[in-house]
Amino acid sequence: MTLIKWVTCAVGDAGRFHTGQSVWGELRAQPGFLGQTGGWSRNTPGCAHVFGLWRDRAAYRAFMAGPHDRLAAAQAGSYRSIEVRLFEVIETGLSPAALVRLAHCRVHPGLDHDFVRVQHTVWTPGMAAAPGFRGCSFGTADAPGRPGQVEFLVLSGWASAADHDRYRRDHFAGLYRRSGAAGHLAAIDGDLIDMVPEWTV
Repeated sequence: MTLIKWVTCAVGDAGRFHTGQSVWGELRAQPGFLGQTGGWSRNTPGCAHVFGLWRDRAAYRAFMAGPHDRLAAAQAGSYRSIEVRLFEVIETGLSPAALVRLAHCRVHPGLDHDFVRVQHTVWTPGMAAAPGFRGCSFGTADAPGRPGQVEFLVLSGWASAADHDRYRRDHFAGLYRRSGAAGHLAAIDGDLIDMVPEWTV
């Protein structure tokens, strides 16, 4: 099963962190590595999000047991904290984008399959009708510490912040009603991310 690795860092030295991202180009030679990208939060100053795509858990574990620590050392000391989450991919369709909307959703027990269905039939095609949409990727994981609940990471790409603003104004409310999201979600948080092309591997 393909994996999305979502890394969130509270960065103290933005310049050093940015420079350190260059070492991750070595991932291209790692078996099972499919790509990596990321950028800066618009909502939380100094917060960086990085997303990696891996063929399967075996490839990811081999990387973590091998060159990971050496590569990560290039950014040591540039961030105050780091959080890593893994999600099993359900859909990958995200193209290069200037802005990514991140939605981290926790779904009530028993409603995860309906959430996936609605993502395929309502949200993705509805966003595709909006100018500037650059695709969507999403994945799932068990919600830690909450038996029966499932969490989802949904990433939608946009050509510009203005395109996302128009989507929010002209499309979002109608899609939210059609999706029944209010009944699915136990919790949701999110972010807007200005993507940094130099971080793409």
